[in-house]
Amino acid sequence: MLELMKQLNKHAFEFLSDVISIATSKQRLKQLFHISLYSNALYLMITNAFSALCGFAFWVIVARFYPAEAVGLASAVLAAMGLLASFANLGLGYGLIRFLPHSGGKANSLLNSSFTISILASLLISLIFLGGLGFWSPALLFLRQDPVLIAAFVVFTIAFTLKWTAGEALIAKRRAFFLLAREGVFNVLRLPLVILLAGVFHSSGIFGSWGISLCVALLFNIFLFLPRVQPDYRPRPTIGREIKEIIHFSTGNYLANLLKGVPGLVLPIMIINILGAESTAYYYIAWSIAASVVMVVESTSMSLFAEGSYDGERLGLNIRRSLKMVFPILVPAVILILAFADKILLAFGSSYSENATTLLRMLTLSTLPLAINTIYLSIKRVEKKLAILIAVTAFLAVTTLTLSYVLLPRMGITGAGIAWLISQVTVAVVITVGFVKRRFTAKRGAS
Repeated sequence: MLELMKQLNKHAFEFLSDVISIATSKQRLKQLFHISLYSNALYLMITNAFSALCGFAFWVIVARFYPAEAVGLASAVLAAMGLLASFANLGLGYGLIRFLPHSGGKANSLLNSSFTISILASLLISLIFLGGLGFWSPALLFLRQDPVLIAAFVVFTIAFTLKWTAGEALIAKRRAFFLLAREGVFNVLRLPLVILLAGVFHSSGIFGSWGISLCVALLFNIFLFLPRVQPDYRPRPTIGREIKEIIHFSTGNYLANLLKGVPGLVLPIMIINILGAESTAYYYIAWSIAASVVMVVESTSMSLFAEGSYDGERLGLNIRRSLKMVFPILVPAVILILAFADKILLAFGSSYSENATTLLRMLTLSTLPLAINTIYLSIKRVEKKLAILIAVTAFLAVTTLTLSYVLLPRMGITGAGIAWLISQVTVAVVITVGFVKRRFTAKRGAS
């Protein structure tokens, strides 16, 4: 671990030196954006930071205009839609990032085939989920009481699925700027909508404003932005033969990404059934704040994956650039939240500060080992080492959910934070030990 920390400190110092040097002139600033790893990562970070700020504002508004029980129910519904979307996307977005850059004349068919399959899969999975609510989430049975709620849940789940696939198509073209534009549309709409619907609906006003805004933003993504980056693209339902070329890679990444995302999506459903709606609200707000920090890592790792797909021979250089970018941003953010977690949560109300401060600190602290793990997983994606990818994400998912199930009844929502921290640290230690062993072996071989 000491060896890895030395390397991270070295990269952090180099990146800060680069930024200070570049900031001294407009010409050097342009040079930074000419490095596509940095420019796309920065656009993704800006997008995620903007979304996080708007998300923070969204949940502050929600906490003020809706009772805690409604917040808990809505957060569980959103988590359920996210979980179903993670099942339905089938890893096709990762397949697009890996294969779209070199698909030539097959690109448009590859895009439309991916979108069509995503729509059909999310439609089927959302209907199965609604049909079995009494078995796996009785607390959400209210969704089946109104045909409008049923239709909205299905449509929003489809939109959630397409959001990932269509967004990753933009990343595949290394045009992350358009993701920022899409998130701008989404957030400009959902903030006023959630207020307008507060006086008419209960928890439905929360997920309704979220879903309507997402659908509009998705239309911009598919009908306006994609044709700008992919020549002659027109959306149409089809399943072409080209999709077979990415199935193996997409399937492996699908399983890995599913396992990676499952804890964050299952935990709200687990908590609402074990601890109730109010505890779910406290958990979800803390998770949302910590997730805004994680986005720094996710943005850089996704850009690393896209660059590695274009040019695998420069992978080592781009790994160093990724490390130089992540930790100088991540470490100060973690320190800030650790110090002021209780004050940050006061924005949502005193009850959130009283009940979720410890959880927020644990989730935020876990982003440091998570950064190591996430960059490592991107490297394995570029190298097409799918077995390692699946093994690591499976361990994280099983460990987090098992420990959470054991600790939640005994420690409340803090138990979920402990489970998440333990699983991330364990994997980071294993990766670090492997890194140190390889360095030691290489040095002995050279001598």
